[in-house]
Amino acid sequence: MAIVIKYGGNAMTDSETRLGMAKAIYNIKDQSPIIVHGGGPFIQEALDKSGLEHRFIKGLRVTTAESLPVIEQVLTMLGKSLAQEIGDALALTGRDACLVQGKIKTPELGFVGTVSSVNTKVLRALLEARVIPVLACIAANETNTGVLNVNADEVAGAIAAAMGLGAVFLTNVSGVLDDPKDPSSLQTELSRAQIEARIQDGRISGGMIPKVQSALDALDQGATYAIIADGRYPELLAPAIAGKAGTRVSQ
Repeated sequence: MAIVIKYGGNAMTDSETRLGMAKAIYNIKDQSPIIVHGGGPFIQEALDKSGLEHRFIKGLRVTTAESLPVIEQVLTMLGKSLAQEIGDALALTGRDACLVQGKIKTPELGFVGTVSSVNTKVLRALLEARVIPVLACIAANETNTGVLNVNADEVAGAIAAAMGLGAVFLTNVSGVLDDPKDPSSLQTELSRAQIEARIQDGRISGGMIPKVQSALDALDQGATYAIIADGRYPELLAPAIAGKAGTRVSQ
């Protein structure tokens, strides 16, 4: 059974960790991984160098007509590097074969999209050919005449849902902890109700809220399961997929 892996954070920005994660992904090639990546720090650096303003609304980067080509270029080239590091991989964006198509999320965000369709036929063909798809979070627009910038978590969830797969979200924490200062408080499995209760009583707070929300959103879209795992330690990828690391989120 294939699996969708959202790849980002320290797993991408630290060169040693990134190469280790590339090897870890290659080592699970028999499990047919589909990699979805963002590239926030790289985008920010490129926009700064270009002198383009960038800001966020509710965690989403406002994407202007001027910044969109810069973002697409950064993500496309980053995908090429990631695919080369992984090996037997092909870097793509939603523009290719209309793999991911989207529509404008809200006008205030500019050229930011939400996923409306996924071309699963091409992804399945690549997996059958034993090629690892490495997909940047760029979607073709509704008329297939341009592109939209889409949150990588949403793209991962949409692909998992469209293909009836689970999704692993690699992040910078070991999973959901009841006490952030106590690694032994890691919750190996949580339901939606348990997550909502922890948000209410403050055990889940701050930056952990969007992480669990991404997992819940993937389930809402139709993903079979979602796992929040630590992308800082490549050796934990396989155990997380096997349910022996990270936090598995269920409905």
